[in-house]
Amino acid sequence: MDPTEARDPSPGRLLVSAGQIAVRIGELAAEIDAAYAGIDAPVVLLCVLKGSLFFTADLARALTIPLEIDAIAVRSYGAGTEPSGTVQLLKDVTTPLGGRHVLMVEDVIDTGLTTSFLHEHVARHRPASLRLVALLDKPGRRRREVRIDFRGFVLGGDFVVGYGLDLDERFRNLPGVHALDPG
Repeated sequence: MDPTEARDPSPGRLLVSAGQIAVRIGELAAEIDAAYAGIDAPVVLLCVLKGSLFFTADLARALTIPLEIDAIAVRSYGAGTEPSGTVQLLKDVTTPLGGRHVLMVEDVIDTGLTTSFLHEHVARHRPASLRLVALLDKPGRRRREVRIDFRGFVLGGDFVVGYGLDLDERFRNLPGVHALDPG
């Protein structure tokens, strides 16, 4: 390798294994199915791209309620591991959400800035209900509080990669969640 090329940092220690994720998704699906029991119309799973893609796909397969899937994309990180503090909408929903039950699917709730931006944005569509499921929650990094209706795992403040989460588009394909080793 050319010494001037940047090397990927190690994905670091494993925090949540693929097996733990699979079990917890089954548990979350049961909680969500119970919460939406008796609703006639399909629930709209709103995947927050790109990080929630794997989680949304696995969760959708585990749910038994009627559902539709749409996606929204935002950018809140530039290059690196710290949020920029600015949230930019890159792709809006295409499904009409007015009067619909919407379940926003997030990979990780960190500072809360992105999630609160998305919640306010989606709420302007006037859904019948708007709930949030997050695979990972890092409450110690919160700068803005958000209500998480369904929570997978609570983590510390490490920057995490794997299972859809990335560092500059790398490491998304790791089957588990790892604390990034910056060294």
